Amino acid sequence: MMNVELLAPAGSMENLEAALYFGADAVYCGGPFLQLRAEAAGFSMETLKEAIRRTHEKGKKIYVTVNCFAKNREIETAGAYAKALYDMGADAVIVSDLGVIAAIREACPAIPIHVSTQANALNYKTVQIYRQLGASRVVLGREMTMEEIEQLAGRTDGAELEVFIHGAMCMAYSGRCLLSSALAARSGNRGECAQPCRWNYYLVEQQRANTAIPVVQAGEATAVLSSTDLNAIRLADRLAAAGVASFKIEGRMKSAYYVATVVNAYRQYMDGKASLDDCDAELSCASHRPYADGFFFGAAKNDPFNDGLYHSDCDFIAAVTGDSENGVCTVEMRNRFRVGDVLEILSPNSMGLSFPVTRIENAAGETLDDAALVQETLRLSCPYPLRKGDMLRRRK
Repeated sequence: MMNVELLAPAGSMENLEAALYFGADAVYCGGPFLQLRAEAAGFSMETLKEAIRRTHEKGKKIYVTVNCFAKNREIETAGAYAKALYDMGADAVIVSDLGVIAAIREACPAIPIHVSTQANALNYKTVQIYRQLGASRVVLGREMTMEEIEQLAGRTDGAELEVFIHGAMCMAYSGRCLLSSALAARSGNRGECAQPCRWNYYLVEQQRANTAIPVVQAGEATAVLSSTDLNAIRLADRLAAAGVASFKIEGRMKSAYYVATVVNAYRQYMDGKASLDDCDAELSCASHRPYADGFFFGAAKNDPFNDGLYHSDCDFIAAVTGDSENGVCTVEMRNRFRVGDVLEILSPNSMGLSFPVTRIENAAGETLDDAALVQETLRLSCPYPLRKGDMLRRRK
């Protein structure tokens, strides 16, 4: 069993519940202030209080992102905000701005500070300086190689190290990108990124402004600025041996199904309950761009190539909303399915189980051959015991 924290994204209460149910040791989320994601992925103070309660009820930890680069007026309130988070029970704040770190230390020295990956800490001296400033953990820059991470062992002055192990990568250095600001007037450094690096582009010659030529990278792909997604499950053992304290999964803007699938794969492998090959294959069931191992071995590689498109081996079909009784489970439909379809079970309690749909019944007790109404409550016959929080998917 791997003694490393598994840290999952929680962009909503549904995602938080999925992360905790499928085995995350801790979650990270944004509140209403200085969080580096769109407003839709942040909690209000009221819902954040409830998120903290639910997380602690399960014996897990919750960290709040305060990782935008702050303006003058925001420095004035950063300390008070951190104090409010501490009083609510937040286990740490994730910060990138030196001024915000100083303001939080002055106003609330008791709350642990985790330095964000956007601070681009890439060497032991930087980690030591952040430790002197009061940080208890540093999230390393994603540009670090495996060898460089291993060289940090014993040179952090007691600061924990956190590493991104899975999820979307940014095409800019440590996520500091101006492309969205330039093309969409939405700052990626203020949580408003329009993700223009994932758009398709055309080449235009100055004297032929009316002729747009597709920029073909591979096959039909034109997303030449789009990065691959990181998948480092095969490096987990080596990262753990290097002294990394926390494996971080990216994805506060992703779905609950994505969070459940990825967290489950890493949890099963870290606990020794499933093989590396099986868990790696499981990660292909979540929507992702082509996987690569980032910068862990030097320059990032597109392997086999990056078509800029999202891929998934499975479709999310239904969320299990109640424990099964007498071979029948209650679900909330998410994608259309029919009698005769074979559904796979996504559960922290099992792996690799599937069953054919033999009976579908709606809330009125009517038998259906085709479940086509999104979010309809349905009852299915299932030979396996299912629990609230499990999910059903269909392989493509």
